[in-house]
Amino acid sequence: MDNKFSYRINNAKASAIREILKLMNDPEMISFGGGNPASESFPIAKLADISNKLMREEPLRVLEYGITEGDPKLKEELRKFMNRNFVNVHESDSMMITSGSQQIMDLLGRALINDGDVVISENPSFLGALNAFKVNGATIKGITMEDDGLNLAELEEALKTIKNVKLIYLIPNFQNPSGITTSLEKRKAILELAIKYDVLILEDNPYGEIRFANEHLPSIKSMDTTDHVVYAASLSKIVAPGMRIAAMVGSPELLLKCVVAKQSSDVHTNAWAQAMMAEFLRETDMDAHLKTICEIYREKANLMLDKMAETFAPDVKWTQIEGGMFIWVTLPKRLDMQDFVKAALKHKVAVVPGNAFLDDDTKPCNSFRMNFSKPTKEQIIQGVAILGALTKEQNDD
Repeated sequence: MDNKFSYRINNAKASAIREILKLMNDPEMISFGGGNPASESFPIAKLADISNKLMREEPLRVLEYGITEGDPKLKEELRKFMNRNFVNVHESDSMMITSGSQQIMDLLGRALINDGDVVISENPSFLGALNAFKVNGATIKGITMEDDGLNLAELEEALKTIKNVKLIYLIPNFQNPSGITTSLEKRKAILELAIKYDVLILEDNPYGEIRFANEHLPSIKSMDTTDHVVYAASLSKIVAPGMRIAAMVGSPELLLKCVVAKQSSDVHTNAWAQAMMAEFLRETDMDAHLKTICEIYREKANLMLDKMAETFAPDVKWTQIEGGMFIWVTLPKRLDMQDFVKAALKHKVAVVPGNAFLDDDTKPCNSFRMNFSKPTKEQIIQGVAILGALTKEQNDD
């Protein structure tokens, strides 16, 4: 049969990261390519106890259909968890539980975007989000990232001159892929511009709790009094990604439309996983849990950064990170990034080419992303040494 695929799915591309992860069947491959959290941080015993208890005492809670908006107990626990620190979920906000945070991008795309509408994003940015917006008909306009966040002049010029901008997509904390944290001054300025030009912000914060240097910054959502910010939170990076539990927080009017979109997609998020996460949040000292996770990530990040400083050529540059899971590496002009990534794969080390994260992946890019959370310490030492040698061996001669 000659399938006639839609132009939207034909314009979507397979995830470069998912393609790299297929290589992980090779037991010799060292992957710095994925976005997986550290598996040693998973609270396996605690989750097993909670699951057994739920199946014994409340089986219908996890086996029956649920409501689209999400388990009320989980929403209550998430609201308390997010408000304990720096998010500030308002009483007037609505919340919906989603199947991972990427579903939030899809639901917003379906609720807001018409063909030809524009989504402004950081450049580079999370490719899963970019694909979700593109599949829903959006054109992506990337704004250059500086050491402290978006280039504000470039952002305002885009808002001033581009028609049909529906959304500004941001990852303010330890951005994926760059690792950059948006400064407090720029958070305030971005919100002011969104209000001035009446454009919605999607503040995606999957990594914000994984801070191992300096102090937490207030969310953009906490400064919003005009319903210009939708906040996306996820438990994937701080509990376990297989649970696929995230929360979308925003104005009741907007979330009502997203509820309708979700009803036509998966009806509701997995009831068992929602109940599991509600009980986990209720029973766990989350600050102590997060302290343990952050220590794991601090050790791995420092190890990777130290080994990079020891082994990489002096003209290779990388971001200075305060948390999260990623380091963004930029090669000198004498090295070609695509050739470097291919050579690394031949030496059994996987990294993600930086152009995969751009608004247009055909643009020139000489950077790549490294993940330090998933590999073991031994793999970090071995893999960085291999990459370091390649930075010194490859050239344009």
